[in-house]
Amino acid sequence: MAPSLILSPILLLLLLLLHPSRNILTRAAEGKWDLLQPNIGISAMHMQLLHTDRVVIFDRTDFGFSNISLPDGKCRHDPKDTATPIDCTAHSVEYDVASNSIRALMVLTDVWCSSGAVMPDGTLVQAGGFNDGDHAVRMLKPCRDKSCDWQEINNGLTQRRWYATSQILPDGRQIIIGGRRQFNYEFYPKTSSDDGSYNLPFLNGKVVRSYPVITGGDPRSYPSSGSAVLLPLKDNVGAEVLVCGGAPKGAFAKANNGQFVGALNTCGRIRINDLNPQWVMETMPMGRVMGDMVLLPNGNVLIVNGAGTGTAGWEFGRNPVLSPVIYRPDNPVGSRFEVQNPSPTPRMYHSTAILLRDGRVLVSGSNPHTYYNFTGVLFPTDLTMQSFSPSYLDPKLAYLRPRIISPVSQSKIGYGQQVPIRFTIPTGRLDSDSVMVTMVAPSFTTHSFSMNQRLLILTRADIKVVGRSTYQIRVTTPGSGNLAPSGYYLIFVVHRDIPSEGIWVQII
Repeated sequence: MAPSLILSPILLLLLLLLHPSRNILTRAAEGKWDLLQPNIGISAMHMQLLHTDRVVIFDRTDFGFSNISLPDGKCRHDPKDTATPIDCTAHSVEYDVASNSIRALMVLTDVWCSSGAVMPDGTLVQAGGFNDGDHAVRMLKPCRDKSCDWQEINNGLTQRRWYATSQILPDGRQIIIGGRRQFNYEFYPKTSSDDGSYNLPFLNGKVVRSYPVITGGDPRSYPSSGSAVLLPLKDNVGAEVLVCGGAPKGAFAKANNGQFVGALNTCGRIRINDLNPQWVMETMPMGRVMGDMVLLPNGNVLIVNGAGTGTAGWEFGRNPVLSPVIYRPDNPVGSRFEVQNPSPTPRMYHSTAILLRDGRVLVSGSNPHTYYNFTGVLFPTDLTMQSFSPSYLDPKLAYLRPRIISPVSQSKIGYGQQVPIRFTIPTGRLDSDSVMVTMVAPSFTTHSFSMNQRLLILTRADIKVVGRSTYQIRVTTPGSGNLAPSGYYLIFVVHRDIPSEGIWVQII
């Protein structure tokens, strides 16, 4: 008998393995692609949206020279970097969503395959990397005047962290877990009582629940990179996880020998709080490895990027999957998937996707090479940036779209509070039964993995009319940091599946 999967309470990481089910829904393709930037200067391997509506992006310092110079004639001197020991180009940038502009940032040590999370005050704290960066902690405190940049603590970590995971805890600290050949975890910021690391031999610790092994045993983690998402959290409903795609067992070894097998086309859902949790299997319209899963403001999931054959790793993916898929978790099984309009741009290994405040999804990256490589390869390094606008942003639906009047963006809210949200509907024709308020934590996304991404559907009271085409809905904020760790979130009002533009709130 195959062993059960054991979950530690520390880890909100749901990794693994699934088995097929049948029905697929494919409707008329929808959604719109726009090119935002033909060249952001670097390949977007890591991305994080901040509460200033800036997106911090970086790749790695040992890719060779990038296509954007560091500001003010700065150069990075790193004798350990065999590719570029003196490098006057940037390997991190800040994207300003409002102005659609790029600003170069400076990292001093190698951030390749690192992790990150946003602290309660809005500071992006990024951990680890490769080579001289594997023990580093880097911080970027958001600003609006273009003065902020990375600050580094060279020995901020007690262990080497390459391919680690950062997760915000209910108390606001980060737990930084694992990494290559690191069966342990540590915390940041450090305190006198937890300034070291703690052994964690693969999810071993206090066992709180055992999960069934999925028939077939196909892997879903790197290099058979599927993607996972915590589905929208609702009151009195346990947490449910969705895992989609990946590559069959043995696919990496076959790709290494030039044989590229089809990616997995299955998804599995599991209610992790059930007394007897069981996987519910579904079949996607197509197989996908190295996909990204983005929670949309209306509670649906966008699955985007990746390949139809092969695996993650240098040059190991083939057959780009250009068409995203929308997954509607509340639809009946067999009617949840909707294929969207295809992108003109392949997004292979090292591509990323994140949600923006206006409801678009920012998509960038793709560099399946050891260095920047723009010619003579099957999938050149891609420095472009696109946005994908789901069908809810179609101008034809503007008459249904809410606009939040209050609270104003950047407001502070507390736990377990009733908060009135005032909004307008252009035509004044409100379907009150279809209104919900969602609260979204933006993710730190890299390698088909969106750290700290979550969406909560807030408990609502009745809606009342407060003016011409103006309404007020009262919602209850999450009860504790267990549901929503303190920090910045986006609030959306959703009407008939169409979200407003979001506002930033800080829950404290």
